[in-house]
Amino acid sequence: MNLEFLPLFSGSTGNSALAAFGETLLLIDAGRTGRALEAAARAQGFDMSKVRALLVTHEHIDHIRGVGVLARKYGMEVYASEGTWEAMAEKVGEIPARQRCVFTPEQDFYIDRVNVAPFSIPHDAAQPTGYCLTCGGKRVSVLTDLGHTNAELLSRVEGSDVLLLEANHDVQMLRDGSYPERLKRRILSRHGHLSNEACGQALTALLRSCRPQVYLGHLSEENNVPELAYSTVAHIVEDYGAQVGSDVLIRMTYPDRAAEAVSL
Repeated sequence: MNLEFLPLFSGSTGNSALAAFGETLLLIDAGRTGRALEAAARAQGFDMSKVRALLVTHEHIDHIRGVGVLARKYGMEVYASEGTWEAMAEKVGEIPARQRCVFTPEQDFYIDRVNVAPFSIPHDAAQPTGYCLTCGGKRVSVLTDLGHTNAELLSRVEGSDVLLLEANHDVQMLRDGSYPERLKRRILSRHGHLSNEACGQALTALLRSCRPQVYLGHLSEENNVPELAYSTVAHIVEDYGAQVGSDVLIRMTYPDRAAEAVSL
């Protein structure tokens, strides 16, 4: 079975990605307007009306802005943890009960033949989750919006062929930047966002068990730049002894356009 993965948008202004396992098309988050998401998908050859289900990581607006519009327009099922549903219900508006699907993190389930394994992540949201999707021997994982990683968390995404991994900020840029001190502390906390360095360290830990194609995601537009994120992660990986380009492919995501799709 073929796997296609396409980050449509990634950044503080909105996050969304498509994962297609054969005929089963899944949308992970919908953090831009419905119209923007439809246009971005269409430009890359995907039809939003074919989306089987929408998986929500957490209730922050840059992940749910288009959830209600898309759910009501296309009748797609929307999956989220109980805490996320409670926190986002008013924000997304009325969604028919038959489309509201609640799961318990750490308990996997199936959408068609795709195994969906949601897992808890450390972020300042109600009940945030990452996802590991597996079908036909192919695995894609989404691990963004988390303040730190550990061995148990990384074990959830072991064996991934494709991984969307957060590289939110450069620590020095954030500390020297214009954000209020309270916001800086939030981002740097253990329930905030991963830095470029933390992203690189997490990736080297994963390289012991797999050689994924990695997208660097959720880059801050004020406290990071793509070239810095890429070079920081690449240097950490190479210091570990792996070769970027052969042992691991590193790809970028963008806040205003789709990334290059992976097809396996």
